[in-house]
Amino acid sequence: MTPRTSLRRTRDRCVTTAFRLGWRLARSVPEPLAVAACTRVADRVTARGGKGVEQLRRNLSRARPEATPAELDALVRDGLRSYTRYWLDAFALPGWSRERIVDTVRMDGGEALRAELTAGRGAVAFLGHLGNWDHAAAWSAHDLHHVVTVAERLRPEEVYEEFLAFRRGLGMEVLPLGDPATFPTLVRRLRAGALVPLLADRDLSATGVEVDFLGDRVRMAPGPAALAVLTGAGLFPMTLHHEVGAQGRVLVVVTHPRVEVPQRRAGESVRGHRDRAIAAMTQTCADVLAAAVRAHPDEWHVLQPVFPADLRSG
Repeated sequence: MTPRTSLRRTRDRCVTTAFRLGWRLARSVPEPLAVAACTRVADRVTARGGKGVEQLRRNLSRARPEATPAELDALVRDGLRSYTRYWLDAFALPGWSRERIVDTVRMDGGEALRAELTAGRGAVAFLGHLGNWDHAAAWSAHDLHHVVTVAERLRPEEVYEEFLAFRRGLGMEVLPLGDPATFPTLVRRLRAGALVPLLADRDLSATGVEVDFLGDRVRMAPGPAALAVLTGAGLFPMTLHHEVGAQGRVLVVVTHPRVEVPQRRAGESVRGHRDRAIAAMTQTCADVLAAAVRAHPDEWHVLQPVFPADLRSG
């Protein structure tokens, strides 16, 4: 065994142990104590800095370019607090009652999406890493529609398998990203009337569509638009954020208007129309996501490079 292999296995064991401990503690520690602990952890990570924290700062500076250094510091702190709370809620979700899952979600603007699903027509939701998408999917399984989605393969494999079991336990069908069978399966599920929400603000396949986003050109996943063009299923941008009011903390699921497929131009080839439609529809979704990120930057949980300058330097 090489030193590099030994180091990787040690790191994988540590990651696996940390995730299993998180799942166990989130269900056994009283929630107010767990929330306070997450806040302390987030603040310590913020103070210590590091690669992920600095990347989050650069990403958030795109959402709030007018922010002063002090304001950006506060935004990074709030972003990491939100990120740790995401993990706490995700770990705790399997222990939540159906009532809690449903009663802590409010859907805004979902009438057209509900109508499509009620009529037996499939629909695609374009999501970014905003809010808590696992909570939204668990809610959907109870109050909206069965969810079929795709998951990035995580390392180590044990963590990936546990996440699959966790999400399937919440009522989702989860397919692996990068598997040649995944896209055809999504097509079949959509034609059978499924709801397919896909996280698309990070290009994990190196085949992304280039769009304008927060003042720069970035690549986003073409899958949501491609599925909509191929199957005729409606494409709905969906954004998530939290609100705290008299009823407590609520996840707001905002479903934006359907993104229509552009008309085919005279003399345009089928492939040319498809490519143009995917690019235009992805841009529309990116515009919706950018507005939501600007409105709720602390809930945009992206600690990885997204913009070209960061990708080149990484």
